[in-house]
Amino acid sequence: MNKSGQVHDSMVKSVLITGCSSGIGQCAAHFLQQQGFQVIASARRQADVDTLQQAGFTAVLLDLADEASIDAAVAQTLQLTGGKLYGLFNNAAYGQPGALEDLPTQALREQFESNLFGLHHLTRLILPTMLAAKEGRIVQNSSILGLVALPFRGAYNASKFALEGYTDTLRLELHGTGVAVSLIEPGPIETRFRANSKTAFLRHIDANASRHQAGYQQTLERLQRPGPSSRYSLEPEACMAPLLHALTSPKPKIRYPVTRPTVMMSWLRRLLSARALDKLLLKAGG
Repeated sequence: MNKSGQVHDSMVKSVLITGCSSGIGQCAAHFLQQQGFQVIASARRQADVDTLQQAGFTAVLLDLADEASIDAAVAQTLQLTGGKLYGLFNNAAYGQPGALEDLPTQALREQFESNLFGLHHLTRLILPTMLAAKEGRIVQNSSILGLVALPFRGAYNASKFALEGYTDTLRLELHGTGVAVSLIEPGPIETRFRANSKTAFLRHIDANASRHQAGYQQTLERLQRPGPSSRYSLEPEACMAPLLHALTSPKPKIRYPVTRPTVMMSWLRRLLSARALDKLLLKAGG
């Protein structure tokens, strides 16, 4: 660390990761640091930032629902990295369950604020640094639910479908700049995602006042069921090889499907008619 508080080594590539309090983000922070990257881990709660720092990470407070927090985090990150940033892993997100007819508009706004608008604000602040260096990698953590829809996941579906389109456009606009953009598309991964989704559900949905009361009971049972959410569930480590490839390959892939369900659905949505796919997704949803 130099007199300005920077810990940057010009030979080491730096990566900012959002959502490092648990799950894929925390796993990525450990993994990329082991791979020799200078990792700037971020979380939206100060207690989680403190925990990350105690674990030996350089960590910053970053709440994607708060633009002032994003501004401060980017300024702090660039100070730590000597004004340069090679990689951005936009990982942080949460899922708001509930039928669309039951979701208050504010719930949809909050979903997009964290899953898309905050990500956009962060990306815009980081891009000038990458463009000036004529190199950089932006990796977006999308989802199988950015490819296909499931009932009671409408808010999350909408945010991830939007992220897919956003990222495809960004990739085209950055063509020839040296900045590459990739999507990681996980299926069921064992994280705190279900617990966070249950909290969001209880905050915004009045299950007893809905015609979907029976379906919501199944949703709550799924969200609080211990153990893997699916027989195809994988640990967060399953996303690490794709992430490393996206950050280091001379020709990173546009999309990295992770877990068997994502691979299957990416094919089925091309092969099946819309109605046939609906029948399949109705059986899988609930």
